[in-house]
Amino acid sequence: MNQSLIDTICDHLSHRIINGELANNDLVQIIEHVGGYLNLATISNYAKANDLSYNGAKKFRDVVVIFDTKFIIDNQ
Repeated sequence: MNQSLIDTICDHLSHRIINGELANNDLVQIIEHVGGYLNLATISNYAKANDLSYNGAKKFRDVVVIFDTKFIIDNQ
C-alpha cells in the first residue's frame, strides 16, 4: 500500500481524535472493522476454529503482535 495513503489515514484519525470527534467506542469499532478485513484471531481461537494445534497454527500461519498479544492474520 502507498505509504502516503497510510499517513493520510493516520493523520485524519489523529485530527478527529484530538478534536474530540471520535470517542473510545468509535475507535473500538474501527479496530473491529479493520480486524474483520484481516480475519484477525488470537492463536488459540484460530487453532480451535480451524482444528489445529496451538503450535501448528503458530508455526505455519502469519503471526503478528498487536498490543503485546499474538494474532494470526488469515485473509488470503
